[in-house]
Amino acid sequence: MKNDALASPEHTLLDGINSPPKGGAGRGSGAGEESGPEGKSFSPIGIFDSGFGGLTVLREIRALMPQYDYLYLGDNARAPYGPRSFERVYEFTLQAVRRLFDMGCPLVILACNTASAKALRTIQQNDLPSIDPTRRVLGVIRPTVEIVGTLTQTRHVGIVATQGTTSSRTYELEMAKLHPDISVTSQACPMWVPLVENYEFDSPGADYFVQRDIKRLLESDPLIDAIILGCTHFPLLYNKIRAHTPAHITLISQGEYVSQSLKDYLRRHADIEARLTRGSSARFLTTDDADKFASAATIFLGHTVSAENISL
Repeated sequence: MKNDALASPEHTLLDGINSPPKGGAGRGSGAGEESGPEGKSFSPIGIFDSGFGGLTVLREIRALMPQYDYLYLGDNARAPYGPRSFERVYEFTLQAVRRLFDMGCPLVILACNTASAKALRTIQQNDLPSIDPTRRVLGVIRPTVEIVGTLTQTRHVGIVATQGTTSSRTYELEMAKLHPDISVTSQACPMWVPLVENYEFDSPGADYFVQRDIKRLLESDPLIDAIILGCTHFPLLYNKIRAHTPAHITLISQGEYVSQSLKDYLRRHADIEARLTRGSSARFLTTDDADKFASAATIFLGHTVSAENISL
């Protein structure tokens, strides 16, 4: 299977009528390579999310490709991105991408569906040529869409996501390009990210909101036999989602497919792969409280981490 969503600008998201304005935002030019511990070169894969959700993607990527160095950045101070405008998401995402470039990343994964939907294509086409055309910024939506065709029999697929992602209609646009025979129904789940971010993903309150939103989705299209978890926070709600979803419906979590797509991308782009350092390390940055981030990251990753606070 060819997974080109984690690929070059010709395989990216459509801008649509709500695209942000052209031009740059944020700081830095993205030049150079940082030094890691003991002065060693540090050229990691950058992983960006508005908060904690991208950790579920990082976990799967590191499990598949543990040899590389990774640099994770969560913009927790300004999360969630879901309700924000295209322009604001684009501005914040570009600031984060520039910072990760400044810190040595030749490749940045937007492990955030909202950022992928609202900012990816504009950054790839308008900003990268002037920042550094040898670097890459990739998203998480297309690898998910690519796999769907093999996981649905009825050709009716549901998507649960943030309001920002559903409003962008990016999944529908990508599905129409790759699988025009598949009917797509989206359901915004505005309470799911706050449940995860506030460690309520296993609480009775989570049952209420998950059951309500799954019911609304399936009432909109009873023929759905596959549901995309279109937010990287949602895997932490997997047990709740599974409990309130009929057993015949396949739940599609993104981390596995994004990691496989990234591995294939690096295999096909030896120039990018050769620039990555291989120290099997992971460094964690947050725009909010570092101790709070480290505590939450332990829940997402299953092991203890330390984090650093930065400003964008």
